[in-house]
Amino acid sequence: MRAGTATIATGRGADHERMLVIGAIATGAAALVLRLAVIGRPSASVVFVAIYVALAALALSVPVPKGADRALAVPIVAGIGIAAVAFATAAMPGPRFVVAHGPEVVAFNSLAAVAEEAFFRRLVYGGFMRLGVAPAVLGSALLFALVHVPLYGMAAFWVDLGAGLLLSWQRWASGGWAAPAITHVTANLLAVL
Repeated sequence: MRAGTATIATGRGADHERMLVIGAIATGAAALVLRLAVIGRPSASVVFVAIYVALAALALSVPVPKGADRALAVPIVAGIGIAAVAFATAAMPGPRFVVAHGPEVVAFNSLAAVAEEAFFRRLVYGGFMRLGVAPAVLGSALLFALVHVPLYGMAAFWVDLGAGLLLSWQRWASGGWAAPAITHVTANLLAVL
């Protein structure tokens, strides 16, 4: 096997592992799409927190292939992502969303970003990595964009696809999901502050 490629298990164990990853991805994606059903309800914030905590636990519990260890690249890759998000936010035409402020909003948006990155850049990316880097980057970015459509509308698809590609590139470039998580937290905070 060449350096830099994922190890692919064979046999019944591999089939079980593959089905576990597929089931976890389907469950996590469904939970993210179902967020729409609780918006506006009195207990929505509690349900949202429960969804994100469960999503993070699911994403961290399923074994996936590890990326190359490039921990030294995390600050550089995160810096590139933060700069891209800051530039895009400053260049964004039109009105911005007015969102409630406060420590609970900061905490919730940070939890959502970290949970989504554990899901998309660890679990989904890792699941697709069995097929190679390009499918991992493209597949995790596309699913990221698609699960946001029910919540934000089709107009947000291209923005979320671009964000997903940036975050997935960061996953590849840094070898882990910490840099995309830092960038995603920053993007969410810029959106609400």
